[in-house]
Amino acid sequence: MEMIIRRYLPADFPQVIAVFRRAIRSISARDYSQQQTDAWSQADPDELRRRLDSSDVWVASHDNIIAGFTNLEAGGYLDLLFTDPEYQRNGVATLLLDKLERAAIEKGLTHIMTEASITAKPFFMQRGYQLVEQQSVVVRGQEFINFRMRKPLLSLG
Repeated sequence: MEMIIRRYLPADFPQVIAVFRRAIRSISARDYSQQQTDAWSQADPDELRRRLDSSDVWVASHDNIIAGFTNLEAGGYLDLLFTDPEYQRNGVATLLLDKLERAAIEKGLTHIMTEASITAKPFFMQRGYQLVEQQSVVVRGQEFINFRMRKPLLSLG
């Protein structure tokens, strides 16, 4: 399956928010309750669009269908990394994270920080991210456990 990693375009937004919601309702549902996944997946579209518009965003596309996306905020914060359940376990998140990490190095960043879900934590651990701390966050009235993680980056030199 050939996956193309490219820059996000504003016209991608409907597919991106659909991937976001499907990933939470399907993939993350293994680790969080129905109430938690309902609250998490109900992100305000305007707020999500602002988060994407104010960061570097890449999408993974297969036959013009968005299979996943990620973004990197200023200062090296990885805010979002989601794969559509239809494409899970096909290397989509790996390709996206590779692109994001290369871009961070090219920007001269020395590390990446993220807040990984219970579901995503093993993936990030395999990729060399180190646990900083477990934390509890509240989203639309639901409490979630997630993990602040950090990865030092090596220069391209």
